Amino acid sequence: MRHPGYAALLAYLATPFLLASLWALLPALLLIVVLIIRTGLEDRTLYAGLSGYAAYAQRVRYRLAPGIW
Repeated sequence: MRHPGYAALLAYLATPFLLASLWALLPALLLIVVLIIRTGLEDRTLYAGLSGYAAYAQRVRYRLAPGIW
């Protein structure tokens, strides 16, 4: 996974269930969407500005979720 720091997305998703609050799910989902968009933008920036990133991205295919994206 190319962006392991974003593994915290699982914590963001789990928090509303740990709090037993469906209302807490709304900001968690919004945060997840924002971080997914940020990951795409970050990938684009790294491709453009970091030599060797394209080769790395070919070796490590998935950005956030192995087997998914």
